[in-house]
Amino acid sequence: MALQDAEDRLGSEKAASPDASGSGAGASDTDHAPPNKPRSRPGVIAAAVYEHGQRILDIEIKDAHTWKGRDKAVVWIGLHEPDEALLREVQAEFGLHELAIEDAGHAHQRPKLEIYGDAIFVVARTAHMMGEEIVFGETHLFVGRGYVVSVRHGPSTSYNLVRQRCEASPAALAHGENYILYSILDFIVDNYMPVVEGIHAEVEELEERVLRDRLNKKDIERLYFLRRSLLRLRNAVVPLVDVCRRHEHLDLPGMDATLHALFRDVTDHVRRVQEDIDTLREVLAFTFEASLMIGQSEQTEISRKLASWAAILAVPTAIAGIYGMNFDDMPELKFKYGYFVVLALIFVVCSMLYRMFRRAKWL
Repeated sequence: MALQDAEDRLGSEKAASPDASGSGAGASDTDHAPPNKPRSRPGVIAAAVYEHGQRILDIEIKDAHTWKGRDKAVVWIGLHEPDEALLREVQAEFGLHELAIEDAGHAHQRPKLEIYGDAIFVVARTAHMMGEEIVFGETHLFVGRGYVVSVRHGPSTSYNLVRQRCEASPAALAHGENYILYSILDFIVDNYMPVVEGIHAEVEELEERVLRDRLNKKDIERLYFLRRSLLRLRNAVVPLVDVCRRHEHLDLPGMDATLHALFRDVTDHVRRVQEDIDTLREVLAFTFEASLMIGQSEQTEISRKLASWAAILAVPTAIAGIYGMNFDDMPELKFKYGYFVVLALIFVVCSMLYRMFRRAKWL
């Protein structure tokens, strides 16, 4: 019940802690900490100890092992594009697996969840809109008994807001490292929604335009770019379904059974994003096909008109060609009204052809 109350406050309370610094893409997570906060270090965004859901101390990386494993305490460290030396120091402090450290040092990993003994390693892709383009980042999460280490790569959104929300709900944060993991994954998935909504608005505009007018080359290029961006977003989103489902159903190291419902909620959000992406890709495909069909229809209509006029003009051309062959003995050459008869014949035949093509809606 306490967890549920904490979750209710999580969405409605706004942290009043002095470390609020915004959550723009690529922004620093650096907290406005008290004067005794350890000196900032390149690559280290935040490093703090929480006990019973309360932030009690900001620490240096080298002191993390002294707090690791203490009852009701959790160390939460945030890193942004750390160098090799910093990753090795974190590895030594928490005993992280060598393969996980190698993955964390290099971006462009596929979203996944791996188990190394009593710890888990999670890779998730982040996304946000920058102008008219989707910008992707990457987050690696090390979660074990009494610690969480997040490693951000690329222009991903700052997790300072996640930290603020968790600190504003001590009862929920008291559930430890897996609640922090849930909060970060939930934040990543929630940030997919503005991206999908932005693309949805643009897709609707293209869809209306193709019905009003023919798409030009620039619109076709934009349509293709959006479809390709949605494919990249889908590749980032879909693997998270499996990651969250494993938290929902499997007994992962240190997993609190009361958190299964929270991960189930994240799974539902990921599936909803996936469905929206698939829908948008289908709409873009239909829009492109409709544009092609409209273009082909216009070309067919023009071809019919040209063919109709060519058939009509063929009549006087043929008659004039026959009577221009300069033979002495040809019918009607000596007839007094032959010229007018031929003109009348041309007019009648052309009129009949014109009416026939109009009736067939070729003209």
